[in-house]
Amino acid sequence: MLSDRFGRAIEYLRLSVTDRCDLRCSYCLPKGFKGFEEPSHWLNFDEIERVATAFVRLGTRRIRLTGGEPLLRRDLPRLAGRLSALPGLADLSLSTNATQLKRHAEALRRAGVSRLNVSLDSLRRDCVAELTGSDSLPKALAGLAAAKDAGFDRIKINMVPIAGVNDGDIEAMAEFCIEHGFILRLIEAMPMGDSGRRTRGSALAPILARLSGRFGLSELSRSLGGGPARYWGSRDGRFTLGLITPISQHFCASCNRVRMSVDGTLYLCLGQEQSYPLRPMLRAGCSDAELEAAIRAAIELKPEKHDFLDAPAKVMRFMSQTGG
Repeated sequence: MLSDRFGRAIEYLRLSVTDRCDLRCSYCLPKGFKGFEEPSHWLNFDEIERVATAFVRLGTRRIRLTGGEPLLRRDLPRLAGRLSALPGLADLSLSTNATQLKRHAEALRRAGVSRLNVSLDSLRRDCVAELTGSDSLPKALAGLAAAKDAGFDRIKINMVPIAGVNDGDIEAMAEFCIEHGFILRLIEAMPMGDSGRRTRGSALAPILARLSGRFGLSELSRSLGGGPARYWGSRDGRFTLGLITPISQHFCASCNRVRMSVDGTLYLCLGQEQSYPLRPMLRAGCSDAELEAAIRAAIELKPEKHDFLDAPAKVMRFMSQTGG
């Protein structure tokens, strides 16, 4: 098992397959942004599979495909099928905004993707258009329906509450999740890039108290995935709520993941700048042993904690550049 210098087991790899997105969510990617990676710098599927295989050999058990919007990457189900077949991999999941999901849900399920996280910040069409820069709600809802029809179970809805924008929509989203058997996860906005720093996120503690009073929630002892979310459930078992609190109650001491951007750069922490480029050595024909040694060297760079509170202006890259 990979472990860093602080004794944390690194068993979760988030693989970005593109930094492009068809939306411009205000807290993620600003309107007019053009600093995308050159396609010639993108790792191809053989290179992505080679890195994933090395991580799995070293003990990684979970891989998540991310972006940008990963479903913009052509033939993504084909890559998913290759990764899901890796011996030793226990879980292959995908994060998406669901706008392309209607076309791909069945193929992704057949390819071995086991879980979906869908970013959806409101059920009000005008609010979604304001937040994403696009009238995308009908396509997202159609994608969710297709995912259910394809057999995806316990889909997670990721919602970023923003003060004065969508923080009044949370109860409606909770009812929607109850109706469809989805898990609602509330995520604190992170100060990544100028757009992230301009976002006025809502405190989650009062929201939790509000939802607990309405739905009779109690904290669950079990984890529902490989990430940092803490979960609450209703007494009747119909509603599950997750909170991801990198700002108010950080989880750095138990961080178990690293991210690889579309150009093959390993990022060791969302809130720090440490990184390790793998693309040059991959394209120079490195051996498997050299690749594994590079991954181990990268893990040694993983910092103890993020600086979102002490130095919020430190990270200049946007979330879509890092990989979600």
